[in-house]
Amino acid sequence: MAKATFYKHFPSKDELVVAYIEEQDRLGRAATAALPKQPPREMIAAIMGRISEAVVAGGWRGCPFLNAAAEYPDPTSPVRHAVNARRSWYHDSLRDLLAADGDPVPSVTASLLVAVSDGLLESAYLDDPESVPALVREAVARLLDRR
Repeated sequence: MAKATFYKHFPSKDELVVAYIEEQDRLGRAATAALPKQPPREMIAAIMGRISEAVVAGGWRGCPFLNAAAEYPDPTSPVRHAVNARRSWYHDSLRDLLAADGDPVPSVTASLLVAVSDGLLESAYLDDPESVPALVREAVARLLDRR
């Protein structure tokens, strides 16, 4: 597709990136909503397990949200607002599941899981993506079993 066609639909690169980020967010939320309902701890493992599925599918080029945030460092940009909306949803989803599981500090544990997710997503791009599923399982077990 020609660059002119893109700009016919998206007047600027920023608007194109926002549309892409919002679509990736929508797809991720839908995939999470489609997971079979399970007890909170198993839901957390299933949500985190989606990282494994994404990175071992082939052609992983890094997390679109982290990549966009790196390219748009201004926290007031529309791209960063779209990225932050995704990150807030992800954090809050984990926090709510952790609270339901009885975590004494669900917001802190959710922040740790988000940070681990970020690291695993980037590690899959920089290192061996095949190592990520075991790391996901180990990270979830260590963070959830520490109580």
